[in-house]
Amino acid sequence: MKSKRSLLFVLLTAAVIGGLPAKALYAQPVPGTKPPAYYISEFELTDPEGIKPYSAAVESTFMPFGGRYVVRGGKVASLEGEPTRRLIMIAFPSMEQAQAWYDSPRYRELMPIRHRSAKSRIFIMEGFAN
Repeated sequence: MKSKRSLLFVLLTAAVIGGLPAKALYAQPVPGTKPPAYYISEFELTDPEGIKPYSAAVESTFMPFGGRYVVRGGKVASLEGEPTRRLIMIAFPSMEQAQAWYDSPRYRELMPIRHRSAKSRIFIMEGFAN
């Protein structure tokens, strides 16, 4: 019986030790992989009716650049400091794709609507490569 427990202990230890290097390798970024980027917009809506055309069309402008909503409004629980009025976060595969979307003619057409309808603070931030 003791030899069976010893064998089981050895096998379990080997499995744990053998799995550690694989996990460490998995956590490393793949060479040549670009980190994702996030378009982050904090804004205070000043014209709820005026923003409707922008809201209806904006997603169709960033999808071709690989963008997808991560956060679009929703409840905010302020833990420290003043809560933001409204937050939008769009994930992109890279900084280049996020910037290309922001500079695209289709999005540039919508920008004046947002400028008239809200006060904004906008930036693009690089994330971690997977």
